[in-house]
Amino acid sequence: MFEELLTQCLLSQADTTRKLANSKLEVETKSSFGQYLTPTPIASFMASLFPVPSKKNIRLLDPGAGVGSLTLAFVDRLNRKLKNYHIEVDAYEIDSLIRTYLEQNLKLCEKKAEINSNSLVSHIWEEDFIIKASDKLSSSDSLWPEVIDKYTHCIMNPPYKKISSSSRHRASLRKVGIETVNLYSAFLALALLLLENNGHLVAIIPRSFCNGLYYRPFREFLLNHAALKRIHLFESRNKAFKDDKVLQENIILALEKGGRQKDVAISTSTDDTLSDITISRHPFNQIVKTNDKELYIHIPLSSSSNHSDFDDIFCYSLNQIGLHVSTGPVVDFRMKDQLRKMPEKGAVPLLYPCHFKGSDILWPMETGKKPNAIMFNQVTQKWLYPNGFYTVIRRFSSKEEKRRVVASVVDPAAFGKVNKLGLENHLNIFHNNKKPLTEEIARGLAVYLNSTFVDNNFRSFSGHTQVNATDLKCLKYPSRTILAELGRWAMNRHLLSQNMIDKQIERISR
Repeated sequence: MFEELLTQCLLSQADTTRKLANSKLEVETKSSFGQYLTPTPIASFMASLFPVPSKKNIRLLDPGAGVGSLTLAFVDRLNRKLKNYHIEVDAYEIDSLIRTYLEQNLKLCEKKAEINSNSLVSHIWEEDFIIKASDKLSSSDSLWPEVIDKYTHCIMNPPYKKISSSSRHRASLRKVGIETVNLYSAFLALALLLLENNGHLVAIIPRSFCNGLYYRPFREFLLNHAALKRIHLFESRNKAFKDDKVLQENIILALEKGGRQKDVAISTSTDDTLSDITISRHPFNQIVKTNDKELYIHIPLSSSSNHSDFDDIFCYSLNQIGLHVSTGPVVDFRMKDQLRKMPEKGAVPLLYPCHFKGSDILWPMETGKKPNAIMFNQVTQKWLYPNGFYTVIRRFSSKEEKRRVVASVVDPAAFGKVNKLGLENHLNIFHNNKKPLTEEIARGLAVYLNSTFVDNNFRSFSGHTQVNATDLKCLKYPSRTILAELGRWAMNRHLLSQNMIDKQIERISR
């Protein structure tokens, strides 16, 4: 009975101190450190993802420990599963205010371990984890190597903040062969190097590393050093750290260093209460597609969202079907003196996302804030496209929109007799080597890209509302023949509903 009360006290204390520390931290301090403290339900769930240890001597790493919620949850789980074990904890925390709460909570951990016939020794490090870990790892490769006692386990909620290319952090990471652009991915990469073989790591991190050019070296590092065991996704993007109003979409990742890669367990819950968890298993080649040089990490939304029946039909890269996609070349603030509010002699149409609404082109927009035209001259000509049919996608969609990928068609008939078009930087353009597409291909592409199948596929690897040209290059497409068929189908219909598009995609895939 006393043990149960102490367990409740331990977890309650963690959440109480988290809320107290949060109330005392300045918003600027949170932003500068990029760290958000872990709620107890999430901490307990993360601890549950570790397998029961097979050895009695455990070394736990908790970088960016905060008030110690994750360590408390880990120790609580072990106390329920094991007797007569010894655990050594290294907790890193650079904020002096938070460290006072961390010290209190780790003392509670020690008392809890003693009651369960276990022992716990904790060390609180006030040092910068990236600098300390990088120095330790680089020293181990020197002529006089430092002996590193590696960890059996790591649990982390690392800070989220971009790393400047000229910063001390970037230089330290390069010493140990790590190239990455954010603190969270740096923490995770260093922790993997500090784990012993077959050691386990559980982390809650932003989902942004799953796609994009800048995280490609990190994805390669991660997949080379560890096996993906479990990925947990929150369906509501702003609930994991709702007390801090964090809008970043987070996932929980469970890894085994040097483990054999098998099927990956994908679980989802609506929010941080974790009251409605569903789990499905997926072959690894559905998570990281075979022959994908970018190593995008796909997270299927459900067991039915893989659309494996479509793989044989929608299997072509853009290069294979002779198409290209680029970001709109006109950066308006660099050409302010060339922009015109309305069309005039010597100017050509300039298109922004606001000029597209569904299948309609709203140009020119007399009441809009954006210019409608750009001068055609020696300064601007290299940034303009020939007038013709193109498929365009907005680079940024709002969080409230049902679809991330929203495609429209540029119809040259909307602009009269003009030779050139300006396409602004917030659009992605599908083209034929900087030349127009046929109308059939342009409209067929728009139908395909506006399908629920594509949107689900895109969401499986992208957790943010930005749609980059690189992401669109990584999608798979139908053949030109099927795109033309879709285009002819669309040209015979004035309005296309989502249901009509999805049924046509399903019919073509049969």
